[in-house]
Amino acid sequence: MTGSASGYLTLPARAVLALGGEDRVAFLQGLVSNDIAAVSPARAVQAALLTPQGKYLFDFAVASDGDRLLLDVEAARLDDLYRRLRMYKLRSKVTLEPLAGWSVTALAGPTAATLGAASEAGSAAPLAGGVLFTDPRIAGLGARLMAPAEASSAALTEAGIPAMDEATYETLRLTLGVPDGARDFELEKSTLLEGNMDAFNAISWEKGCYVGQELTARTRYRGLLKKRMMPVEIEGPLPAPGTQILQDGKDAGEVRSGAGNRAIAIIRLEALEKTGLPLMAGEARILPPAGTPQG
Repeated sequence: MTGSASGYLTLPARAVLALGGEDRVAFLQGLVSNDIAAVSPARAVQAALLTPQGKYLFDFAVASDGDRLLLDVEAARLDDLYRRLRMYKLRSKVTLEPLAGWSVTALAGPTAATLGAASEAGSAAPLAGGVLFTDPRIAGLGARLMAPAEASSAALTEAGIPAMDEATYETLRLTLGVPDGARDFELEKSTLLEGNMDAFNAISWEKGCYVGQELTARTRYRGLLKKRMMPVEIEGPLPAPGTQILQDGKDAGEVRSGAGNRAIAIIRLEALEKTGLPLMAGEARILPPAGTPQG
């Protein structure tokens, strides 16, 4: 586990959308970037829904309670996702239901293991009437629990797991460079590879077609990537999200979400090759991860 984050944090910015019906796996399989056939009560995956042009719309964890697929989604954008999935539904035997009264809880540190979470990213198990799963993007971020809120709270209390403050969990996420949906991606503009979602286990290169697959594959195989998101340290005042990053007076990227002296930024790859020229966002210097060729 990176850092010293430990405990649980209920995430009010997340919600749960359930997909039922006999066509649920085939339906989602034809839409999103990862292999939904691999999802089971013992395994969760991260996946993304793109525009037909291959640009980012949503990403979410997908777990299963046996009879349904459970999606861990951005609460503020739940209605939009629900609407888009209904648009694709046509005659598929699929039901879509936002689960009122359910919560999404993040667990970090060794506390997750006390509830039965395996250390491998995506490992899942039933708990509290829902699903506990190690974050499928990167195990270092801990685990998630999608379950009825009251049952979830009771299970955590019974296990003696302490609460964790939001700042601690946010620092962990930023340190690991894990993007947080619309806070870090530009809707209908960013690509999955810009957000490192290949490294965060959200893309299957072996599965069949899905919406936006052509651009995603072409970008990978032709080496067309020009910029990437990455965790950065901030030397100076934290820039607001959307602040332009300049290098020698020229556009080099943009700061996205941040807290304290950590942030996620999207930086042009050519800027990282120019050693000795600092990256600046307002009055702050932007320091890419150690090992990048930026002076």
